[in-house]
Amino acid sequence: MANKILNAAINEDRALKFKNVVAKRQKISVILENVHDPHNIGAIVRSCDAIGVSEIYVVYTEGTFNHAAKKVGKNASSGARKWINTYYYDNIATCIVDVRKKYNKIYGTHLSTDSLSLYDLDLTDSVALMFGNEHIGISEEAINLLDDNFIIPQYGMVQSLNVSVACAVSLFEASRQRSAKGLYHHTFDQGNPSHITMFEWFAQRHLESIQKKER
Repeated sequence: MANKILNAAINEDRALKFKNVVAKRQKISVILENVHDPHNIGAIVRSCDAIGVSEIYVVYTEGTFNHAAKKVGKNASSGARKWINTYYYDNIATCIVDVRKKYNKIYGTHLSTDSLSLYDLDLTDSVALMFGNEHIGISEEAINLLDDNFIIPQYGMVQSLNVSVACAVSLFEASRQRSAKGLYHHTFDQGNPSHITMFEWFAQRHLESIQKKER
C-alpha cells in the first residue's frame, strides 16, 4: 500500500519530508475540554504539529455537541489540522479511559493549592496535557481523573493566559525537555510498524488534498 500511495501522491522530496516528520513525532498529546472558540483550537493544532504531537482529543460535554468546532479551527490552523488526528467525545470519563490506553500520565492546567509548576513536570514521559474551557477551565469531573494539576508560573497582576497560549507554552516546555533528552534525534525506521502506518496516513492525506483541489 505504501508504494502505491507514494507513486500516486508524492515525489521523493515530499516522501523524505514525511519520513523526517514521522520520525520526530512524540509520545505526547493534548486533551481539550469544552474549548469552543475554533480559533483557539486552530492555534493549538498549529502548536501541536510544531512540536511533534500526532493526535489530540476534543471533548464537548456542555449543551449540544459543538459541530462547528469540529472544524478544528480551519482559519487559524494554517493547514496543520491535516496532519493531526483528532478524536471527539461527549463524555470526559470515556475520553480519559481511551487516553490512558496510550499515555502514562495525564496532567491538567488547574489553579489550586496543590498545583505543580509546569517546569517541575517530567514531560519526557508518555503524557497528555489537558486544557479547559476559555472561561471556567477544567471541570471538577476532569480534575478528579487527572494524575496531577499544574500551573504556568506568572508574575503579573492577572494570573491568566489564553488557552491557546497556555497550551503553546506547555508544549514548547515539553519540546525543550525532550530535545535535551535527544528524543528528536530519531530517524525514520522502515521496520517500525507505527512509522509505516503514519507515513501511509500522511501520504493518503496529501492525496486527498490534491484530489479536493482538482474538483
